[in-house]
Amino acid sequence: MKNDSPNRRPVILAGVAASFLMLVFGIGYRGLAARLAAPVNTTALSAEELRRLPLQFGSWRGQEVPLDEAIVRATDTDAYINRRYSRQNNLESVCLYIAYGVKPRDLMPHRPEVCYTGSGWTLMDRSSMELPLSDGMKLPCSTFQFSRGALNTEKVVLLDYYIVDGEYCGDVSLLRSKAWRGAGAVRYVAQVQVVASVTTNLTADSAARVVSAFAAESAPLICTLFESAEDSQPSDEGRSDANSTLGGTGSG
Repeated sequence: MKNDSPNRRPVILAGVAASFLMLVFGIGYRGLAARLAAPVNTTALSAEELRRLPLQFGSWRGQEVPLDEAIVRATDTDAYINRRYSRQNNLESVCLYIAYGVKPRDLMPHRPEVCYTGSGWTLMDRSSMELPLSDGMKLPCSTFQFSRGALNTEKVVLLDYYIVDGEYCGDVSLLRSKAWRGAGAVRYVAQVQVVASVTTNLTADSAARVVSAFAAESAPLICTLFESAEDSQPSDEGRSDANSTLGGTGSG
């Protein structure tokens, strides 16, 4: 027995250390969850306000794409945009989805690597990058390649990023860091996804270039849309009257 004790000591120490880490991370997770679940005092933007994002900009031309009501309920958004934009006589086409909310905990679970794989897609590749924007800023984002079907016949390239109170973020890290500051630290969150299908005319590399080009061109417009709407929000008392006069102003 005495000879076995020294050999077992590293195992025991490792077990104690693992238990301690699990306890610390468990407390941290519960703390973050409590902060994310705290009541918010921000009035959400309406769907009409989000639709002010132009349907036409640069060489891109867009159209609204209705979403199934069951899907809308599952996304837990306060408002959303779902559109298809095309250029070059529809040779290049992307789907733009923007999920907006004032409750961070509702948007955080809906990440591409979770929702797409849960819907039967296989994650083939993932990478991070920063896209230069026309206003001199850089857009941090993540790109994914998914496939599904027999012999992976259906493939898409997806670009994903967040806007948290006017700041770009390539993942939920900024959202988590703000959530730790307590209730009211996050005014709004927007998750932006740009998707292109891989076809016989569009390879995976070409699809990645298309979603990157669209994201770089549209990001300043999207960010300005949220910031302008936030700045022009009326008080809670007058908001119901103001909403009755609002309408979509996207050009088409």
